[in-house]
Amino acid sequence: MAFALCALTLALSSHALAQAVPVDAGAARHVAIAARIAGDDSRVRLVMDFERKPGFSLRYLGNPDRVVVDLPETVFAFPEDALEPRGLVSSVRYGTSGEGRARMVFGLASPARIDLVETDGEAGGATQKLVFDAVAVDREAFSAQIAASDWTDAAQEAPGAPTAPVSDTLTIVIDAGHGGIDGGAEGPAGSMEKHVTLAFAEAFKAALEAEEGIKVAMTRTDDRFLSLSARVRLAREQQADLLVSLHADSINVKSLRGATVYTLSDKASDALAQSLADQQSGEDTIVGAKLENAPEAVAAILVDLARTETRVFSTGLAQQVLNSFEGQVKLINNPLRHAGFRVLQAPDVPSILVEMGYLSNPEDEKLLTDAAWREKTAALLAQSVQNYRKTILAGRR
Repeated sequence: MAFALCALTLALSSHALAQAVPVDAGAARHVAIAARIAGDDSRVRLVMDFERKPGFSLRYLGNPDRVVVDLPETVFAFPEDALEPRGLVSSVRYGTSGEGRARMVFGLASPARIDLVETDGEAGGATQKLVFDAVAVDREAFSAQIAASDWTDAAQEAPGAPTAPVSDTLTIVIDAGHGGIDGGAEGPAGSMEKHVTLAFAEAFKAALEAEEGIKVAMTRTDDRFLSLSARVRLAREQQADLLVSLHADSINVKSLRGATVYTLSDKASDALAQSLADQQSGEDTIVGAKLENAPEAVAAILVDLARTETRVFSTGLAQQVLNSFEGQVKLINNPLRHAGFRVLQAPDVPSILVEMGYLSNPEDEKLLTDAAWREKTAALLAQSVQNYRKTILAGRR
């Protein structure tokens, strides 16, 4: 599995390491059926329902403040919106963290400790609950918890199992939208989207190659047509940790301009997102491309589970991009949006679609074809990828 999915997941904390239950890495995988979170700035309760009781360990990290919960191999089968951050808990990430292991990482809005409150299920019930309370503490107490956290057993496998090396290198695939017979949008001055995206992809590649620990590949390097499914397949063949698809579309509202970052969702965030997703998906049909066969029902369930995990990482990358663009690149209102873009649908590759601007707007067209703007924006986008990489590396330490 790609580096991001293996390295980045969620973090939590515990009142003391003495509360930790050994992680039973050698056992069959666990399933987290449901999860919920409630509370405020002084106390938050987290409840998770498992098919059977898992072992776990909890550790603390600073700069930023986080709590990490290590679990045995676990399928997170609850809805992705079940653990929305609130109160003391400012962020939530989760997923695999190596063979036979899973991890949850909880970002903290302020110093806190995590107390295990309950590990039993209801009498005669079919599930086992893990109930944690996050309680606010002062900085001195939190620093003591960090100092007491023992990380030596986090990477231990079952007896006799080899430890697979984890690369610090991030493999990113850049997808220059459109190409060949599919020219994409055309601006008032005649600029073609397929040329705009390829020029930006080349600048983005150069900026990424100047960064440490990043390997780059491109779906196309010349003016050729690739179906949306072929772009996804190329990213998976490259074992990509990230796919960034670049576009500069045209819309009916000529006054609308600025960058937007899209992530995958079954339901579009708004009419604009749905319109662009329909437009992109329809272009394969126009040029005669065939979609790959849909998976069988059982395989589809596994794909959905993987996709749920992948979307966590995609959203994290999208936010890093917007943070880098803020104040430097013009953004539209509500610049983080989502829709069912087919090019983002690889279940195991975190993916975003960056709408760099709209060729239907004359001011955006001027920027999109300006070499200086292109290099500046590509550098900002590359920095956001590097920031994402550093977040991943920090989350697994």
